[in-house]
Amino acid sequence: MTHDTFWTQTKDLLRSTLPDHAYNTWFDPINFITMNENEMVLEVPNQFFYEWIDSHYKNTIESVVSSNFNKTVRVKYTVAPDYQTEKTPAHDYHAERVEKTRDPKTKPRLNEKYTFSTYIEGSNNQFAKAAATSVAEAPGQKSFNPLVIYGGVGLGKTHLLHAIGNFIIEKIPEKNIVCASSEKFTHDFISSIQKNRTIEFSKFYRNADVLLIDDIQFFQGKEQTQEQFFHTFNELYQTGKQIVMTADRYPGEMVKLQDRLLSRFKSGVSVDIQPPDFETRVAILMEKAEINNINISYDIIEFIATHIKNNVRELESTVIQLLARSSLFNKEIDMPLVKQAVKERIGNRLPSEISIEDIVRRVSEKTHVPEFEIVGTGRKKHVAEARQIAMYLSREIMNTSLNTVGLYFGGKDHTTILHACRSIEKKTKKDPRIKQIVTTVQNEFRSVFE
Repeated sequence: MTHDTFWTQTKDLLRSTLPDHAYNTWFDPINFITMNENEMVLEVPNQFFYEWIDSHYKNTIESVVSSNFNKTVRVKYTVAPDYQTEKTPAHDYHAERVEKTRDPKTKPRLNEKYTFSTYIEGSNNQFAKAAATSVAEAPGQKSFNPLVIYGGVGLGKTHLLHAIGNFIIEKIPEKNIVCASSEKFTHDFISSIQKNRTIEFSKFYRNADVLLIDDIQFFQGKEQTQEQFFHTFNELYQTGKQIVMTADRYPGEMVKLQDRLLSRFKSGVSVDIQPPDFETRVAILMEKAEINNINISYDIIEFIATHIKNNVRELESTVIQLLARSSLFNKEIDMPLVKQAVKERIGNRLPSEISIEDIVRRVSEKTHVPEFEIVGTGRKKHVAEARQIAMYLSREIMNTSLNTVGLYFGGKDHTTILHACRSIEKKTKKDPRIKQIVTTVQNEFRSVFE
């Protein structure tokens, strides 16, 4: 049974299981992308669609597959990009010439919303954005070729990848841009073998002036696909074409990739994107609220930014979810609604979602000592006291190791942290003021969703 047949039969089974309106609304628009032994990749129209399918129907899909095909499959999703439309202004000979010479099949699959201007910059992604901008302004320069942007899920790697493509389309429209996920590249390669069109496949990818490939980690374990990509990479690189890739980790940490392919990936520049800091998370939420014309008070934005911190996509999805809840139930976006949405998103993960950064911020509020002084080296009595309280609470609330706490507070050794913890523990029994600060912060974290 081919993968396409498998998906067709799965959809038929879902149609017989679900009400017509549910099937027509949520399954008709889905496109099947590819499948391997235990993973199926589906393309959905947008982020909200993904959120709904993943939370309401993921188990249904996996159950139908398991019970009818005796196969355990994990469902993954990719959000379909908006297609970039090329406009030919009247009497613009240059644009006409570009339009005529460009093969319509090579129109890049780029999301028009992903631009450098809509990318929120913070300390966590400054270098990555600078490298991406440099590539976009002068594609093919040796020092940034290839460019690998790596980092965790939902941190903005795909945004930067598409921003490069959108910038080049606007500034250098004659460049032929090819943008694809690693799954799409693999699917195209397999399809070209099945349909005897390997020459067309090679021509499509190797005629690119700029090749943008998302999630190269999924090449792992696919030997023939790696072979094809190696030759594609070589031909483009040797002719001075720009290659940009994204990955979930540094290329050198990938397993089941050919050594010669890894050496190519590491031959250029690799830049990482870290989870955003608090200020960047607030900026992202404010931008998302403005784009969606949602009026959200700052205390609500701060609450979301405090508890959802490792994933930009989760931050944005929370705003969309709030908008959906507000519309469906005709309710104002207030703190109870936000607390419910955040609690559902992070579930029972609250302890792991608290960071030392959060604790330092709360201690700063209670002691009126600025955060930068708490994590600094100042020795004034009130500063040192606030620092010790923050160290103590980091251990008490998060059960963080002495070494980890020490690293956060400027690389202090574990004996310094241990001394601080013992000192505050004694003071809470003798000093009502310190006891109140410690108890208040502890209770705020415990009762945040009550």
